Amino acid sequence: MQTKMILGIVLIILGVVGLIVQGVSYTSREKVVDVGGLTVTADKEKTIPIPAILGGVALAGGVALVVISSRKST
Repeated sequence: MQTKMILGIVLIILGVVGLIVQGVSYTSREKVVDVGGLTVTADKEKTIPIPAILGGVALAGGVALVVISSRKST
């Protein structure tokens, strides 16, 4: 397989995943109180949004790369 074909397939997969997931969540532990030997922490969930337009652009770019690489090889 050509490099452009592989890159196109990877972009298609990432684009579809980006359109389905639409965000990555993670939990961070933060100190709330730190007095002497007493430490109180709290878990806070944070989300990094993935814009749908980014997934669409990756998907379209991947399709374009696959089409271009398949036309040049034939």
